[in-house]
Amino acid sequence: MREIIFDTETTGLDAREDRIIEFGGVELVNRFPTGRTFHHYFNPQGRPVHPDALAVHGISDADLVGKPTFAELAGELSGFIDGAMLVAHNAGFDIGFLDAEFARIGQPRIDPARVIDTLAIARRKHPMGPNSLDALCRRYGIDNSHRTRHGALLDSELLAEVYIELIGGKQAAFSLEVQVEAVVAAGEVEPGVCAARQREHPLPSRLSPAEIEAHARLVAQIGDAAIWREVDPACRGEAAQ
Repeated sequence: MREIIFDTETTGLDAREDRIIEFGGVELVNRFPTGRTFHHYFNPQGRPVHPDALAVHGISDADLVGKPTFAELAGELSGFIDGAMLVAHNAGFDIGFLDAEFARIGQPRIDPARVIDTLAIARRKHPMGPNSLDALCRRYGIDNSHRTRHGALLDSELLAEVYIELIGGKQAAFSLEVQVEAVVAAGEVEPGVCAARQREHPLPSRLSPAEIEAHARLVAQIGDAAIWREVDPACRGEAAQ
């Protein structure tokens, strides 16, 4: 399963008028980070950064001069998130801005079924809160001391760790779908494949002779209806006799 943990920074709070000025996302596959990221700043095309937003993320109008527009990188961004579940904290905010930006260039809205809101998960799991990203980092012992201001890529990296904890901790990343294949003819195993091995000598039975004899009498008493005749070769042999 492929997931993109992402965050945006914007010029303000109104997706109808304000613009995305930073996008940061990290890729997880089967709940493990792959090391693949997407991080860019965008020129808001004349929309100034609101002072309240500046106080949160510290990205000024001057910082965005010469940066590409969202439209110029929309194809690259779309390719990065294509086919993945999208995970964000207070996802409605970020998805609302992405939908607005895509709508401006004639691209479809993001399917809500692809969206996972970690804030909603946190509120269900910790109803007494607080459930901000910083609070969740403290709760789960995740080092966020280097987070002095909001930043899309840094927040995504922290959120990825929080998300794993929210859905059950590190063990949630272990897949039960373990590949078990036979050893190839050359005696080697394909990389990443766990080969099934058999013991050279079966473990001795833990049943006593008296228990084995009692079981045999019980099977004989039940007759052909005994389920052990289907799974135990010794019982099948007894029936044949």
